[in-house]
This record gives sequence, C-alpha cells and structure tokens, in this order.
Amino acid sequence: MHARRLAAALALLLAGTSLASAQSAPACGGDFGAFVEGVKAEARAAGISEGAIEAAAPHMVQNPKVLARDRAQGVFSQTWGEFSARMVNGSRLKQGKANLQKYASTFQKVEAETGVPGPAIAAFWGLETDYGAVLGDFDTISALTTLAHDCRRPELFRPHLIGALQVADRGYLTPDEMKGAWAGELGQTQILPEEYLKFGTDEDGNGRVDLLKDDADVLATTGKFMQSLGWRAGEPWLEAVRVPDDFPWDRAALANKEPRSEFAGLGITKADGSALESDALPASLILPMGRGGPAFLAFPNFDVYLEWNKSLVYSLTAGYFSTRLAGAPPVDMGSPQPGLSVEEMKALQTKLGQRGHDVGKVDGILGGGTREAVRQEQQRLGLPADGWPTPDLLAAL
Repeated sequence: MHARRLAAALALLLAGTSLASAQSAPACGGDFGAFVEGVKAEARAAGISEGAIEAAAPHMVQNPKVLARDRAQGVFSQTWGEFSARMVNGSRLKQGKANLQKYASTFQKVEAETGVPGPAIAAFWGLETDYGAVLGDFDTISALTTLAHDCRRPELFRPHLIGALQVADRGYLTPDEMKGAWAGELGQTQILPEEYLKFGTDEDGNGRVDLLKDDADVLATTGKFMQSLGWRAGEPWLEAVRVPDDFPWDRAALANKEPRSEFAGLGITKADGSALESDALPASLILPMGRGGPAFLAFPNFDVYLEWNKSLVYSLTAGYFSTRLAGAPPVDMGSPQPGLSVEEMKALQTKLGQRGHDVGKVDGILGGGTREAVRQEQQRLGLPADGWPTPDLLAAL
C-alpha cells in the first residue's frame, strides 16, 4: 500500500506553494553534491534552521533500493475477491473493532470536527500499517533525496523533501526517527511530509505531532486529510447490494453516476433484499468481478477512497473494510465467471488495442481503460456489458 497516492499528491502539490522554482539549482539529475547543496539553499530560503539542515545532511544520500522500487511499481493483479479476502481478514477486523472502542472518544471528536466517521479512518489505519505495527524501514530523507534527484518525478518529491526538513525543524520527528515507506510516506496511515505539515494535529496537546507513535495524533490528522479530499459528513460511502438478472449491465460503471432512486427503480435492493432508499444521492454500480460476483453502490464519499489510492481493487477493499468495521455483514461473493490470468489479460489488452481501444500500457492489469474497452466489445458482440473479461470474451475477439 506504500506510495499509493502519488498522482493525487502531485496535483495537490502543483496547486500549492513551493520554493523549488525560485532556486537556480537544477530541478533534478546532474552532480549529486550540487543537487544537495541546492536543496540546502532552498531549505534556508524556506526559513528552516541551520541546525535542522545539518541534522538532516547525513541522510541526504542516494538509495538504489528506492529507485528499484520506483521502477518496479506494480498495480494490483489479484482479483478483488482475492485481494479483499486477504486484507479484510478476521484478525484485522477484530483489532479494528477493538480500536474503535478503545479510542471511541477520539473518533467521536474527530467525526464532529471533520465529518469523517471512525470506521473510515480505522480501515486505512489497518490496511496501511496494521494499526501502526508495520511502519516501514526506509530512511525517509534518503528516500526523498533519491527520488527528488531522479528525473522521473522531481516535481513531486522535491517539495516533500523540503517538507521532511520542516517536520524535523518543528520538532515533530528527528531525521533519525523518520523511517517509513520507500516513497517517503510516514506514520501509521502513511502520509507524505507536506500532508504531515498541512494536516498534522497535536490531538493530545503534548506540543508535538507524532504520527509514528501517537495514536490520537494519527486519528485526528487522518480525519483532516480525508476531509480535505472531499468527505461529505453524514453520507454513506459504499453499500453491498443485490442486482436483478435483467439489469441493463451497461449502466454498471464507476463513471456512470445516477440518483439512487434510478437504481431502486431498476430493481436493485439492499443485500438482504430490503428496499433501497429512493432519493437523489448520486451513486454508481460497481461489479468488481462481473455480474455473477459481488455488487456495490458507491456514493460521492467513495471518491475519497479513490483519491487515497487510484486502484479500484485497493479503494474498493478499503471502502468495504470500512463498512465491515461499521457493522455490515460479509458481502455475498456470488459465483463470478472465471477471470483471466496476467498473460491472458495482456493478450486481451493487445487485441483491444488493435481494435482501437485505449487501454494504456499492456500490463496484464484490469484497470479502468481496459474495463471500458471490454464493456464496449461486449456490447458489440451482444453480450452482457458488465466490464468483466472472461476466457470466452478473449476467444471471441
């Protein structure tokens, strides 16, 4: 789950303020020593103390393991059923519910201030670090120095490198304490340094925002961050539903947002068969494994999960985990048709590309572009357009 929100973070950073453009040092690449001196000059211009800069200096070294991780990034190749079963397990559910009780007053305060309910925060807490048990062991400043010097995404990582120095300068964490994910994320819910600075909250009033060890600070900070991503107080985010066999499957797409009343009118009910609310709340029908598998209605708050992680497999798992922590029963996994192996998916993507569909990189991953292309081909072939690729579809192409 590390390095999960880089695209969203990049948009945030480009919209924010940064002193990087004001510096004459190269934005990336070139002599590493000159690059480091440029970073130090930028830090001084940002008002960071000489003491903090010097404390961080020994950490401003390159780590080839970070670049290896960056180059080897993969998206989720497991089906949603496989991934969610592994991640939303009994132990994680039990611990999550125990934490919701243990920190009930903190969760209530955070929800009152941000609108974000405890189960939504606790799900990310559990998925990202197992509630603080697995924080990562990469040296944060070294990781960010490596990625800021590298020319693939310096515009993202250089501001976070300066942010990490500011975290140290404010006395939140020392450079030695900054250990986390390979892409510079820190803390029990894995946020990047500029997010640490912007949303970091000293919830227990001890004068320090410690997202590594201070649970109250973690929960308050995560709530504020999720609020910033657009959380709408008092509204649902995801609900398991039952879909009739005669549903017009081409309307089952994340991009297709309709009033919940429209889906109710098409025969969709709650998972237990009771009537769906018939109101104007926008919703999308998600069939992660096709019409034979589980089905969910996703509401505007689900967009926050997608901002946290663009992968539908991860974001849907996080949203589902949140519903389970809120008391929902396990979803009915149904009887989905067999999917494709990674190699079969690559073959499918190649065929779809040859037919003029934009599926992006041929990587064997069922992403949004591939799902939409599958849906269009299913419609062309007169098949139920649920966006789930099967061996039969591959053969038909």
